[in-house]
Amino acid sequence: MNKKELELILSQLNTFERPKVRLEQYQTDASLAADLLWNAHQHNHVKGKTIADLGCGSGIFGLGALVLGAQRVSFVDVDKDAILVAKKNKTLVEKILSKKFAGEFFHTDIRKFDKKVQVVIQNPPFGVKETHSDKLFLLKAMELAPIVYSFHKLSTKDFVNKFVKENGFQVRYFYTYRFPIKQEFWFHTSRIKYIDVACWCITKT
Repeated sequence: MNKKELELILSQLNTFERPKVRLEQYQTDASLAADLLWNAHQHNHVKGKTIADLGCGSGIFGLGALVLGAQRVSFVDVDKDAILVAKKNKTLVEKILSKKFAGEFFHTDIRKFDKKVQVVIQNPPFGVKETHSDKLFLLKAMELAPIVYSFHKLSTKDFVNKFVKENGFQVRYFYTYRFPIKQEFWFHTSRIKYIDVACWCITKT
């Protein structure tokens, strides 16, 4: 398995039929997800690890982690429809690779999820519709695992760096991306808009 093969698999996943604007449900681009997961894999943060995909949506990060050899992935989302899509995508990936994967699905608020794991990989809401939702995700991730990969808007870099340090973590790796948001809601005026985002890899000090 190489990064291009991973991207090809992730590009075949089902997306949201009726995305919910309140939950900021934007499908993560397959090439972006594959790049981040491949970097995590290169740092030995995927293969053989127990992983949680918080706010999993369609499950793209958790499923990619399973493809790269994660021991088990917990998919967590407050939206029942998202969990159904993630389950459907797990079945699809298993069919593509003719292999069964260890995935658990939790339809719950992340604040109620307390299963400890070795790594969290998450692309939480950016806090545009519900203020500080991104902060809640980051706090929960640091509570659950000593290694966290978390996406946030690039403009919040100083805040995230300070917040991470205050909670006993340090930034190990930092990746920047242009996140494509396709025209899905009534207020979108462009066919596609790019948002500057970053993914922090943080580890407990």
